[in-house]
Amino acid sequence: MDTNNDNVEIIFKYFPQLTEHQREQYAQLRAEYTEWNEKINVISRADSGNLYVRHVLHSLAIAGFLGPLNAGTSMLDLGCGGGFPGIPLAIFYPECHFHLIDRIGKKVKVAQAVSQAIGLVNVTFQHGDSGECHQRFDYVVSRAVMPLDELVKASRHCIKAAPHCAGNAIPPGLVCLKGGDLKGEFARTPVKVEAEDISLFFAEPFFETKKVVYVPL
Repeated sequence: MDTNNDNVEIIFKYFPQLTEHQREQYAQLRAEYTEWNEKINVISRADSGNLYVRHVLHSLAIAGFLGPLNAGTSMLDLGCGGGFPGIPLAIFYPECHFHLIDRIGKKVKVAQAVSQAIGLVNVTFQHGDSGECHQRFDYVVSRAVMPLDELVKASRHCIKAAPHCAGNAIPPGLVCLKGGDLKGEFARTPVKVEAEDISLFFAEPFFETKKVVYVPL
């Protein structure tokens, strides 16, 4: 049973253009993550009743920032954990390719199992860190993995250079989800940083201090 008014309808509210297949895939996430969370602590037990707002919708703030993407666009989810933000984004962008990587093998296993259960065909997985990833992508995406300056260093070699990028409105780079006071992280990051409040996309109080951070690389 959905708790705290946290249900899949919140996704449809903000993204009414979703197909019936996409809606079914998002709806399946509750059962999949509930089952896996009983075996492996993928989502904090205290937070398990907030799947759709704090994990799925939060992940989709990246889609709110990037907007429509050309078919064939590729993304690396660096430090994917149990599949956030990569799996919600892969459902949202079925014509794009996603590669999910994490150092913790059991979390990669969960992400892979959830992906297979809901029928995603545009995702691949890797157990390792960014230094072991030798592909290049249009975007690196991430959620609460490491400080921004470290994330930039870990991401730079994974970004495509023109003319190999997919030619989207937002140039290739790092797009990550951050919260709280970010002044220190921004000051330590010696490249251009852009930040957008997630509250511009979603009205829920949870997002009041959350941002999408973009670093063109």
